Amino acid sequence: MKYEASSPDNYIAQLPPERKVAIEKLRGIILKKLPHGFEEQLSYGMLGYVVPHTLYPAGYHVKPDLPLPFINLASQKNFIALYHSGIYADITLMNWFKSEYPKHCKRKLDMGKSCIRFKSMDDIPYELIAELCTKMTPQQWIDLYENNIKK
Repeated sequence: MKYEASSPDNYIAQLPPERKVAIEKLRGIILKKLPHGFEEQLSYGMLGYVVPHTLYPAGYHVKPDLPLPFINLASQKNFIALYHSGIYADITLMNWFKSEYPKHCKRKLDMGKSCIRFKSMDDIPYELIAELCTKMTPQQWIDLYENNIKK
């Protein structure tokens, strides 16, 4: 679902109560655990965590006026989605996450290329998401992005 929001707080204020609790908790974890240099903003109608132009002036290759996206967090129609670009670009990180997931969550992993879907608000692996957030610095993401994604 798309929310017309002017700020991350405004985005969260529009969520249904059961989603608001989970999104607020995930947002808090991301803000606390992401390495220094990433910035929070609204991005593509979601909460976004990006490498700002001050660290990476080239921006996102698809639209250089946008900062380089890294993580997005959204309340979709049937689930909460966490989009993690590092998982998409780094097979080692992807394999680590897939192997750790069953240790933290009783439900089967529901995942696309970079999208991790949480259909049950009662079974989100917050500790695993916290650890995932610590796995890549802005510079590591820039290097990975330039080597594996930007063409």
